[in-house]
Amino acid sequence: MPSHAPDRFDDVPGDLSRVGAHRAPRPRHHRFRAFAWAALATGLLVGVGVVGLFVIDDRVSFTDIIPSGGASEEAAPTESPTAAPTAVPGMIVTVLNGTRTSGLSARAATTLESGGWKIGSRANANTTDITTTTVYYYDAADEGAARGLVAELGVGDVAQSEQFRPPAGTAEAQASKLTAVLGADYAAKG
Repeated sequence: MPSHAPDRFDDVPGDLSRVGAHRAPRPRHHRFRAFAWAALATGLLVGVGVVGLFVIDDRVSFTDIIPSGGASEEAAPTESPTAAPTAVPGMIVTVLNGTRTSGLSARAATTLESGGWKIGSRANANTTDITTTTVYYYDAADEGAARGLVAELGVGDVAQSEQFRPPAGTAEAQASKLTAVLGADYAAKG
């Protein structure tokens, strides 16, 4: 083994308590800080996970995991009664073409007029990508008439909507109670 000449680092004083690398004393709350950082990181990861669930699933439901206090029976879904289709001679109808087929609203209006319906107006809808013909009514009492109009058209469904309610001040005799928005299913019907 090579031997070196002794120097000042070879003489270590006996009262020196440090061994190894020179370390500063640990801070007073060293363990608390480590725990706080770990808790913060865990909370952050859990928060990101919950937000991810909301984004992916649109809702979080724990009803299957957490049992309720008592036994509950699910109520059978009740269907609301639907009105029978009725023909209302002279009821004013607006016919809108919701497709790219030109003349569709005129063709439907002719069919409806021959069935006794009064056509208030016929025009193109705001969009041309309607797939299903829908008859809209705003008064619940007119649901049967809307179903009768669907039966006259031969296709479609009914929906209650305030979107086609006439503006305030429109005379009752001139107001269109039903609005038929023709879709691709009516155009395909021929």
